[in-house]
Amino acid sequence: MLTARFDRHRYAPHTHDEFTIGVSVGGSELIGYRGGQLRTGPGSIVVLAPGEIHTGGPAAPEGYAYRALYVEPSLLAEGTAGGLPHFREGLLDDPELAAALRAAHTELSICPDPLEAESRLPWLLAALTRRHSTARPDRDHVPGAARIADAVRDRLSGELQAPPSLASLAADLGLSRYQLLRAFRSTTGIPPYAWLAQYRVHRARGLLESGLRPAEAAALVGFADQAHLTRWFRRVLGVTPAAYRASVLPPGT
Repeated sequence: MLTARFDRHRYAPHTHDEFTIGVSVGGSELIGYRGGQLRTGPGSIVVLAPGEIHTGGPAAPEGYAYRALYVEPSLLAEGTAGGLPHFREGLLDDPELAAALRAAHTELSICPDPLEAESRLPWLLAALTRRHSTARPDRDHVPGAARIADAVRDRLSGELQAPPSLASLAADLGLSRYQLLRAFRSTTGIPPYAWLAQYRVHRARGLLESGLRPAEAAALVGFADQAHLTRWFRRVLGVTPAAYRASVLPPGT
């Protein structure tokens, strides 16, 4: 993951071993690619294939800014059939997907939760590949989805402080990560990291009611720190952990 802002910097011709997937967040960049030029603007998605020589530099006086993912090629094959995807166009117009990629990049940069990254990024990469590449989508129906979701919930609830990775969960169930995500979301309506965060909030609420401080509760239920707990507590319950604790305990506790 890279966050960059340049006023005058120009990249020399170079390549990457990974797919470069970027979202323009300000200004405009001129990218030399496949014998032509791509001109980005805010909200543009750029996809540069592994091994393809490209350049980059400002296309406007205000420079350019972007958020980028450098993605192992195999990750873009998840959720599709027929091997690695091919993107005919390097510059894509997809405002909905651009906003989702930017949000995921921003939030994971602030709080890099491994399970959240494994849940959000493969899902978005699969959407990118399905919408804009020549790859054929893999089947969406996963047999035994409810059983799979139950097994994942049991593992996550039983290992709150050190939850297994999505890759490990998928391997144990004989699935790809995308198949696990598809099964879990089709059953519960949310991805595994969101279910785990809400379960942690439920457990933390009980600890706060027993008198523990927010930082203590955060550590016991597996949040990275009090800020991580606060982010999710407010999202789920609409108040901060401290405000909730103050509302349910006698004054001065």
